[in-house]
Amino acid sequence: MNQLKLFFEERAFGVCSKLGEKFNFPIDSIRLFFIYSSFITLGSPIILYVSMAMMMKVRKYLRKMNNPVLFD
Repeated sequence: MNQLKLFFEERAFGVCSKLGEKFNFPIDSIRLFFIYSSFITLGSPIILYVSMAMMMKVRKYLRKMNNPVLFD
């Protein structure tokens, strides 16, 4: 069970953990919210999750481009 959790945490986008850190809210509660709301609303929160993940990746890419590492 622990290996399965570690597998998904390593390969997930980190949206729930980022939201938890930003709003000082337990990460497990945010994950459960996404899971339960996906079942209730037939998957529409998955679209929100993926769009937030893409925004995080774009922001990370833009920060990397604005702060290039210079090698001498």
